[in-house]
Amino acid sequence: MRLNGKVAIITGAASGIGKATAQRFAKEGARVVVCDLKREGIDTVVSEIVAAGGEAIGYVVNVTDKAQIAEMKNGVKSLWGRIDILVNNAGIVADAQLTKMSEDQFDRVIDINLKGVYNCTQAVVDTMIEQGSGVILNASSVVGLYGNFGQTNYAAAKFGVIGFTKTWAKELGRRGIRSNAVCPGFVATPIIKDMPEKVIQTMEERVPMRRLAQPEEIAAVYAFLASDDASYVNGAVLSVDGGLVI
Repeated sequence: MRLNGKVAIITGAASGIGKATAQRFAKEGARVVVCDLKREGIDTVVSEIVAAGGEAIGYVVNVTDKAQIAEMKNGVKSLWGRIDILVNNAGIVADAQLTKMSEDQFDRVIDINLKGVYNCTQAVVDTMIEQGSGVILNASSVVGLYGNFGQTNYAAAKFGVIGFTKTWAKELGRRGIRSNAVCPGFVATPIIKDMPEKVIQTMEERVPMRRLAQPEEIAAVYAFLASDDASYVNGAVLSVDGGLVI
């Protein structure tokens, strides 16, 4: 188990990639902190991890709320005494073309997808510095590399996350803290459940592998980057897209 004894905080962990990552980390031996907005979803993931023999606790955390983040961090430190891994996975979409995008749509995506990453990382980094070790993993996107029609806000946030990642790699590497980003392509998460079948088929046809990623495939990359197998990987931006952007 590559993460045995590590304490890992995962935001947006009640569904999709976050849930898969929480479950994978627990299987790898980590003590997992499941953070999300909905208590019911959090409790379900925690119960599933515990039932499978893992260790997990849950917190309701809005990544725009510094008080909630601080309460979570303090609770984790009180219980387990350390924080080894932070996965900044929480995010939303609010798509519209530039000419039609409202200020609220822009601000909400930036606040959650970009400033939320800043808030959570700033809250835990002092603990990692004290330990002399830690791993920060940020959810970017292929949209953060190449842009996407109708996603001015989302693209800006995901480009920004890459900037965070590279900056923190330079600032914190000398303190034993690694910072890396993952850029998924099309992933079969609950966010696509209401999409027409024709749209999903078009998405699949754009990928050389002719299928969408499963959340577990993204989680496996996070598990590698969080482990000592990636001990010299710092400042990397890793596309996990099935060849979508080739």
